[in-house]
Amino acid sequence: MEFTGLHSTFPQNNEPSSGFVHSLFDSPAERYLKARQSVQRFTVTQLGLAVFSNENSNKYVVHSYNFFLFPSTLGVTDVELTLSASSIQFLSHYGFDYNKFLKDGIPYMNEVQEKILSQHLLAGSWKVSSALDRDVLKKAIDEVTCWIAAAEEEETMILQDLSGCQMFEVQLVLRQALQNVWTQPLGDKKVMVKKVSPQHRRLLENSPYDYCQKELILLSVRGFTNLFQTLVKAKKPLVGHNMLMDLMHLHDKFYKPLPESYEEFKRNIHNLFPVLVDTKTVTKSIWKKCPFPRASNLLEVYEVLCSSNLNPQDPTCPVIALASGCSRYAEKKSPHEAGYDAFLCGSVLLKSAHLLLCSSTDGAVEADPSFSQYLTVLAEYLNKVNFIRGGVSSINFAGEDAPCQHPPLLVVRVQGWPGLNERQIYQEFKALCRFDVRRLSKNQFILLSNKFKHVRLVLRDYKQHPHLRVSIYRHWRHSPRVNCLLQVSGIVALWSLLAFVLGGAPCCSF
Repeated sequence: MEFTGLHSTFPQNNEPSSGFVHSLFDSPAERYLKARQSVQRFTVTQLGLAVFSNENSNKYVVHSYNFFLFPSTLGVTDVELTLSASSIQFLSHYGFDYNKFLKDGIPYMNEVQEKILSQHLLAGSWKVSSALDRDVLKKAIDEVTCWIAAAEEEETMILQDLSGCQMFEVQLVLRQALQNVWTQPLGDKKVMVKKVSPQHRRLLENSPYDYCQKELILLSVRGFTNLFQTLVKAKKPLVGHNMLMDLMHLHDKFYKPLPESYEEFKRNIHNLFPVLVDTKTVTKSIWKKCPFPRASNLLEVYEVLCSSNLNPQDPTCPVIALASGCSRYAEKKSPHEAGYDAFLCGSVLLKSAHLLLCSSTDGAVEADPSFSQYLTVLAEYLNKVNFIRGGVSSINFAGEDAPCQHPPLLVVRVQGWPGLNERQIYQEFKALCRFDVRRLSKNQFILLSNKFKHVRLVLRDYKQHPHLRVSIYRHWRHSPRVNCLLQVSGIVALWSLLAFVLGGAPCCSF
């Protein structure tokens, strides 16, 4: 997918400096809440879908598609779009066609939006939210009103240059305003208007061939959501690369608004798509199991997997052929075009699975391995979606998330340097290495890195610092809760001792 933005910088919890920032301290639930805010503010501009068909032996034919998407404007709620300047600049650099997005984007809606629209269509209380559509409707009504005064029954006229939801809006408005007209779409952005008698009008309204029936309007306005529902029913493996944000947008835009509960989100996605494969999760493992050079992005991973140095002349390797209508991708790279990236995703999955199969059988792979064999060798990676810089390495949509092994925490004690905050501590260590920082107490901060060498470096170089004392974090020693508990226990023990001493003293008798 491509979006109008990735990470919202809108303040959270009334903290002006907060926003979406990846932190090694983030639990999956904390990261989900951060990302949820971004998904609710931004929208999908383009969705790519590549369908891989295993036609014979180890040959896969790929049909790759690009869908430009734009929120439906038919209904009672006008969807607000937020644009991130950096994302717009990024997509423009790669040739993204914003005219297609804005003018020809396929509509979509989630179940909640559809229910609201359905209720208003049934009650006849829907309204036009788009200023452009209101202008088009006013012009159409003026034309029809002038024409109908002199027209005879059964005469017709044609309204032209109507697009998208305007085709339905014009018909609904005219039928509601004028009892002696009938409308019918002609295709190619045209609507026919016919003058009819009230009796004829009633007959037409009860006809099964009325194109403005509520069900047909909803079918059209759902747009891409119809295809989403088809994908859900198909229950095929869904493949992506670093696909957490994609899954969140799929849920929010085409299924239901994202829930507040992280666990509920996981359950919903697993019910929609029981088999997920994140090629980022898979290729991270291949680096460890196979002679596979590291690559920073999807295109680089694909090129490495296609190189003859990695897998020279292997006759059992899957053959991937683009269908005739998609041959452009065989001749030209189109990074960050959603359909091309979808093609890369599926190709990386097949080639990665083949490498893992070769590794598990010491290279003795039988001719024409089946896709079920590939799924078997991928079993440990299924439903595990990559988690960027956080408390887990991946989100397990089919079970509990397993914590990842980070280097030990460091605690920084500040002496004689009042007023330091997290950002200043971060800047202090940034020149040497990268740590995430959280305040522990008034004069103590916790540092967390994902590299053991950074921990060793800081412990070595800050031994003699005049204001900062750095040591390994020990829960029993540094935790504020433990310290508080120890202090309370000490006070209770002291009072108990005093009570024992004073209460146990012998009484004097005379």
